[in-house]
Amino acid sequence: MKIDFNKSNGILTVALDGRLDTASAPDFESFLIDNIAGADSLIIDCEKLAYVSSAGLRVILGAQKKMRSA
Repeated sequence: MKIDFNKSNGILTVALDGRLDTASAPDFESFLIDNIAGADSLIIDCEKLAYVSSAGLRVILGAQKKMRSA
């Protein structure tokens, strides 16, 4: 999976390309942990994702929960 991102004016925009599955979900989760600090909003662009597993959904939902509690 490829991760492109832009962080500007408190908005973290992440574009995912490929498969968000059991193999790539830990990398995406680590990416979010490293980059979500200081972001007021998070946009995840899934247009180029070919597949999302339950492990990938868990990471996305965890990010949503973290953003709501911030």
